[in-house]
Amino acid sequence: MKKILFLVFTISIALAIQTMAQSPAMKKVKGGSFTMGGTEYYEKPAHTVTISSFKMGKYEVTVAEYKAFCNASGRSMPSAPSWGWNDQHPMVNISFDDANAYCNWLSEKTGKNYRLPTEAEWEYAARGGIKSKGYTYAGSNDLDEVGWSYNNAGGQTQTRGLKKTNELGLYDMSGNVWEWCSDWYDASYYSSSPSTNPQGPSSGTVHVLRGGSWSYLPEDCRVANRNNFFRTQDYRGGGIRVVLQSK
Repeated sequence: MKKILFLVFTISIALAIQTMAQSPAMKKVKGGSFTMGGTEYYEKPAHTVTISSFKMGKYEVTVAEYKAFCNASGRSMPSAPSWGWNDQHPMVNISFDDANAYCNWLSEKTGKNYRLPTEAEWEYAARGGIKSKGYTYAGSNDLDEVGWSYNNAGGQTQTRGLKKTNELGLYDMSGNVWEWCSDWYDASYYSSSPSTNPQGPSSGTVHVLRGGSWSYLPEDCRVANRNNFFRTQDYRGGGIRVVLQSK
């Protein structure tokens, strides 16, 4: 009996360690209301949105993490960028469908419900949630302090987590790589979107990306800026940051 109990205990510990190893570091994002949008035509009108609490990945998903997904699922890695793959750099060159598949795989492996953020969740978190200080970029009015863009990245992605965090302790929300969101994109969506937990249009032809990247100018890395690309096509600057519904 003791041997059986010991075996059960050992297996439980092993499973717990495995789950911990596969679970990304997360930050709690307490719900609240904020002004979403900006001054560009596709960011208008600025409007008040209320978001429920959730958890967001502290970092962008790395090449190493995505490789683990590909190895486990039999999926092929996309074409490497010109500088090659670096395990501690954020993953790039993936489609929306790839990003979504990664979230589904991670959920299956950990027993948790990981997914891509909605566009509203992403902007709320990038702005610092209830701790927001109203910065232009995620954590500063000086992008060099918090992110990588065309001006300072040397033409390639950079190791995640080297810059300062934003108010919520999230790294690289501005710059480094664009991050896929779950919403379909519509330039005029803000004029009719729900005020509480908007999920994006019911259909579309392209999906939202947020945050800017190493190959874009600082103005494209603003927390209000919006980008979009086709769902099934690999996007050169497209990466992943996961969220988890808070209990």
